[in-house]
Amino acid sequence: MAADLAELQEMIEAALPGAAVEMIDEGGGDHLRAIVTAPQFVGRSRLDQHRLVRAAVKSRMDDGSIHALSINSALP
Repeated sequence: MAADLAELQEMIEAALPGAAVEMIDEGGGDHLRAIVTAPQFVGRSRLDQHRLVRAAVKSRMDDGSIHALSINSALP
C-alpha cells in the first residue's frame, strides 16, 4: 500500500501550522523522506522535532502506508 504524499504533507501541515513540508518517495511508495521546517521546532531537540512529525502521520504508519520515514527537520 503506497502512501499518498499530498495527504501526508497536509497531515503534517495541519499538525504543525505554518510548517513548510516536502515529501519525497525514496522507493516503493512506503519508504519516504519528510523535509520539514516548522516554528514549533524552536527550542526543541532534534528528537522532539522528529517526534512531532511522526505523531502527525502516526495513523499512516500504523496502517502500513508508511514502512520507513526519514525526517529532516529545520528551524524557520
